[in-house]
Amino acid sequence: MDTYYHPKDLGKFVDMGKGNKDLWDKFMSYYSAVFAEGALTEREKALIALGVAHGVQCPYCIDAYTQACLEKGSSVEEMTEAVHVACAIRGGASLVHGVQMRNVVEKLSM
Repeated sequence: MDTYYHPKDLGKFVDMGKGNKDLWDKFMSYYSAVFAEGALTEREKALIALGVAHGVQCPYCIDAYTQACLEKGSSVEEMTEAVHVACAIRGGASLVHGVQMRNVVEKLSM
């Protein structure tokens, strides 16, 4: 089955460094620092990343952070809750933008 997103492409992510190694190295340094153990555990950060991956709808990130969550000991129940949190935030963000619509309606209805 041919799809727009190819799972094998995730492994090509490192190729993005070919265009500008300096920027790639800076990104990877930052990325590594962000996901290192800190105030949050690596496991907690992976769960956050999984939720965000669903919020931005990145299939590569969903694959990568599903695997990371499992490797760091998260349960499917925890991962499912992280996805529901992302869903609630994304849905709420859509709804709150309804205030913008109502403001325009009020302005144009005068």
